[in-house]
Amino acid sequence: MSLPPGAREARRVGGGDINEAYHVLLRGEEAFVKTREDAGQGEYALEAAGLGWLAAPGALRTPRVIEVGEKYLALEWVAPGALSAEGAEELGRGLAMTHAAGAPRFGDPGIGERLGAQAGFGSLRLPNEPTDDWASFYAQRRLLPLARIAAERGALSDAGVAAVERVCARLDELVGAPEPPARLHGDLWAGNVHADTEGRPWLIDPSAYGGHREVDLAMLRLFGLPSALAERAFGAYEEASPLAEGWRERVTLYQLLPLLVHAVLFGGSYRGAAERSANVYVR
Repeated sequence: MSLPPGAREARRVGGGDINEAYHVLLRGEEAFVKTREDAGQGEYALEAAGLGWLAAPGALRTPRVIEVGEKYLALEWVAPGALSAEGAEELGRGLAMTHAAGAPRFGDPGIGERLGAQAGFGSLRLPNEPTDDWASFYAQRRLLPLARIAAERGALSDAGVAAVERVCARLDELVGAPEPPARLHGDLWAGNVHADTEGRPWLIDPSAYGGHREVDLAMLRLFGLPSALAERAFGAYEEASPLAEGWRERVTLYQLLPLLVHAVLFGGSYRGAAERSANVYVR
């Protein structure tokens, strides 16, 4: 493991499927450190920049960055708790405000001295170069690169790859009415909504970029909160920022992205789930 200089009393804690994570004392304060020996160049700096970008609108909390290295990221320690009903509503309202804060374009938000030119999903790196419209970005920077990787790794059948390609050919008509780029977390599942001891939500582990707000919401519905909390969170979002007509028909379209990521990274049942999702939109 690689820890920041001066870190002491390291204790292993839960930190996801990819990284090792530790609770440490660092320069007199408690810190959370995530580390991986094979971390990509600039990976943790990109994550740190994403946390700052999401926190900038002042709508939702993210942990303060203490120190960034090539093989570690040290954040303020936020003692874990359980998300409360009020916290779920705060999450919904705050997410609506964060999305509304916007991004300069679809793709790389210009954070971290062009570190945002790639988006990280676990050990995967996907291109973040901007495009002029959302349909082009979703096809060229997300679904088609993932389909190619899936084909190379045998994570999708030939028919599944073809189905994703056919979906991409129809995206102009599938994505709905144009919306400005939203400020996305980019990897928003329930595990990346950290609750503190007062039940308040904090966003962690972003893969931030400018995109369609329904992407974050679709992923949170896929790998989401307990139903009662989800109802409060999505209800608060809708009250603050109603979704465009036809959003229900697009949920599966935007869940295709995380399902492809999981098919590539983990295989198993995600392969069939991704292929079924693509086939919903195949003609």
